[in-house]
Amino acid sequence: MTRLCLSFLVGILLGAAPLSGALAQPTDPESIGIRVSPDHPRYWQYRGAPVLLVGGSKEDNLFQVSDLEAHLDLLASVGGNYVRNTMSSRDEGNVWAFHRRDDGTYDLQRPNEEYYRRLERLLRLAYERDIVVQIELWDRFDFAREPWLKNPFRPANNVNYTPEESGLANEYPEHPGSNNNPFFRSVPGQNEQQLLLRFQEARIARLLDVSLQYPNVLYVIDNETSANKDWAAYWTRFVKTRAQAAGRTVPVTEMWDDWNLRASQHRRTFDHPELYDYADVSQNNHKSNQQHWENLRWVRRYTAVRPWILNNVKIYGADGGEYGSTRDGVERFWRSVLGGSASARFHRPSAGIGLNATAQVHLRSVRRLLDRYDLFAAEPMSTSLTDRGPDEAYLSRVSAGQQVVYFPDGGAVGLDLEPEGEGERTYRLAWLDLEEAAWTAERRLTAEGSVRLEAPERGHWIALLIEDR
Repeated sequence: MTRLCLSFLVGILLGAAPLSGALAQPTDPESIGIRVSPDHPRYWQYRGAPVLLVGGSKEDNLFQVSDLEAHLDLLASVGGNYVRNTMSSRDEGNVWAFHRRDDGTYDLQRPNEEYYRRLERLLRLAYERDIVVQIELWDRFDFAREPWLKNPFRPANNVNYTPEESGLANEYPEHPGSNNNPFFRSVPGQNEQQLLLRFQEARIARLLDVSLQYPNVLYVIDNETSANKDWAAYWTRFVKTRAQAAGRTVPVTEMWDDWNLRASQHRRTFDHPELYDYADVSQNNHKSNQQHWENLRWVRRYTAVRPWILNNVKIYGADGGEYGSTRDGVERFWRSVLGGSASARFHRPSAGIGLNATAQVHLRSVRRLLDRYDLFAAEPMSTSLTDRGPDEAYLSRVSAGQQVVYFPDGGAVGLDLEPEGEGERTYRLAWLDLEEAAWTAERRLTAEGSVRLEAPERGHWIALLIEDR
């Protein structure tokens, strides 16, 4: 038997009252909510228009930071409109989702309303700034090693169940990637641990009571999970069922752990459009150079019949970090944007550059590019560039009359112009200095068949070539 009754769960699962003191929510979140663009199905639509999501932030569980409003103001001021929010509580000063008693133990029957107030504040402040929040409902790093010793779901930390009743041990010293904690096997088709599952459902239901009031939310079940497909499918259906009952349609996906986008884990998403609405391919950002680009190209080919939105909520790479240099991170960002991804966010330090000065200028540069280039109609190309060295340049093309070439570190390549055989044509060429977020003056040139493009100097550059018609 459990130490306290579970009758409270019925009320939570049927819907909780709004938080006291909460700010007013949007009056009709469904009509303006984020969804797949009907005209450009590899991109998002928000407030009725196609949108590219780009951003950077200093933390993953952004709802827990103290200077949230200033951080979002900075992001919006440099053209950012996208943040990540793991529902994690493992850092100093964070609050957990459950009420803590005077003796230091938690009562899983009582939500900690401060936790949900913080979430609501993030969603409201982001909504006011046209920032989309990608939420991860579960973060495996809270459920192993030191964080698990503080987690309310740990049997020793709550008054609601024992290890025998819950199937949970009090220690999991291995890396969470081992998936040793049966917390992630509670669902039907796996351990079917009903006692634990009811508490899990209550937590997600309370979260959705807050988040479904806002139109600017994307849902991910886990952070880079190694869990079984049944776990992800169960929570995806749970979220969608709750949303439907609230009159909402919300995008949901899972984030798999495998760094290889061609691996079977990722096909659990790509092969199931009836369940998932988009794919988060952040793990590809452990790859570099041409392989990074070609993996995105492979996904586009694999999903050609049913185009998938590809999100990158984590762009890895920062000097001094584990996953490549700052240059690697910036290159991954631009290859993701020009490679047809719908979102790109610089990961938090030290795994990424967050929202530092480098991130800020590249966010500004994206907006400069979108002012002149129809990215939503573009296709990433792996042909048409000649005399190209490894990782020297990458091409995105709307048509023969509008194309961009990205140079990660200067250089020169030939660009085959299509269609051939039409004689000389006149083009306007401008260069975008991505490290200054500034365009050079346009110049006109005539060419037939091909044109040679040489970056003004070393560094990150984009050439924009538009045919005069």
